[in-house]
Amino acid sequence: MDRTTTSSGSPEPLDFRAFAAAMGRRLVRTAYLLTGGDAHLAEDLAQETLGRIYGKWRRISRLENPAGYAQTILFHTFLSHRRRRASTEQVTDRFAETAVNDPDPALRITLLRALGQLPVQDRAVLVLRFWEDRSVEETAAVLRLSASGVRSRSSRALERLRAVLGDQLDELPRP
Repeated sequence: MDRTTTSSGSPEPLDFRAFAAAMGRRLVRTAYLLTGGDAHLAEDLAQETLGRIYGKWRRISRLENPAGYAQTILFHTFLSHRRRRASTEQVTDRFAETAVNDPDPALRITLLRALGQLPVQDRAVLVLRFWEDRSVEETAAVLRLSASGVRSRSSRALERLRAVLGDQLDELPRP
């Protein structure tokens, strides 16, 4: 997100509409991974995140990294949604009908199903660390865990993911 600077050298606030347009797809994509492939819930989480940001936009727009702040809000929104008793919707095997330029759709489906079987916190750690490419410290800050907690949870989550994938892991192409 580029910012312009005023003559005094301070950053000029971003326009919320421009910010939402630039970040919307990224938030939905990250939420899609967090929800284990539930496109509708992913859209709801991204919308709720943008709604929370809009209410505080004047302050958030002046932050050095409003996109990072939005990702953090998305993770908190996801975790609080999973804690609510009202969140009784079940993820199905059906995916949203969208065109994807994916070289290996079977791999994508297999990984999404495996992610969907992991506990919520484990899934959040894996998505932050490996999809969002965040450091251990950044992940710890977002999830309000210690750095060692992130490392151990990440290790256990990868073990669980390998266990869920089982023999399918051997069939996946190596990078």
